[in-house]
Amino acid sequence: MKTLRERSGALFKIYFVLLFFLTLQLGGNAAMAWGMKQVPEKMSMNPALYLQAMLNPFVAMGIAALILALLARLALLSLADLTFVLPVTAVGYVVTVVIGKTFLHEAVSNQRWLGAVLIFAGAALVASTSRNTTPVNTATSSPTAVPVEEQVQ
Repeated sequence: MKTLRERSGALFKIYFVLLFFLTLQLGGNAAMAWGMKQVPEKMSMNPALYLQAMLNPFVAMGIAALILALLARLALLSLADLTFVLPVTAVGYVVTVVIGKTFLHEAVSNQRWLGAVLIFAGAALVASTSRNTTPVNTATSSPTAVPVEEQVQ
């Protein structure tokens, strides 16, 4: 049985990696959007235009941040279940709407705001649940199919 200190340390690690992931994802998406607004031509099927766009420093910075975000998501998935990670990381979509409106001066309709609020509410609901529903069996280092009710005891 884990002590309170071990559980709080594991919880801190999950939320630290979650915050790191969200920061990278938000920063990467915002930088890439900002950089793409500076590219004079619209993207098409011509690969040369994409390579040219990647030379924009903001686009390159956005790509690098999103690669690091993918690595952070891998780390997060090693700490918590997919059914916890994906809904909670959806909070990033809500903050992206705020960033788009505030910094990129995008028009955001009432329907988009409502969608963002619903995503936030769903993420908050999921965040209030257990982070792991499939404990790792230390003997085999693989998830075991122990019902949640048995874990509580």
